[in-house]
Amino acid sequence: MTHDVRRAGSHLDADAEAAAAGRGAKGPDELRREIERTRHELGDTVAELADKMDVKGRARARADDLRDRAGAMTVQMRSSAAHAGEVGMRHRKPVMIAGAAVGAAVAAGVMMRRRGC
Repeated sequence: MTHDVRRAGSHLDADAEAAAAGRGAKGPDELRREIERTRHELGDTVAELADKMDVKGRARARADDLRDRAGAMTVQMRSSAAHAGEVGMRHRKPVMIAGAAVGAAVAAGVMMRRRGC
């Protein structure tokens, strides 16, 4: 079944609009919203494609990211080294004794090897 759609200026007449609504067609307000939503989606897609084509910008962003990571690692390593230094100072005597014991054992081993024991 076909409906005769007549235009009065730029608006559909009421009968044609009612017939279109009865068939499940979208009304003008819904179409406008859909067109606006599609425009926004298309704009977002174009912006994403433009970003992908900007090789210099992407390289600059990657370099900035790597620089930030390196800075964070530097801070973390300095913090770890400072903490290790603090722990070493707190336990200085046991560490020195252990180091001396290891050194003495190595020296004894070298001497025994030279003598052929």
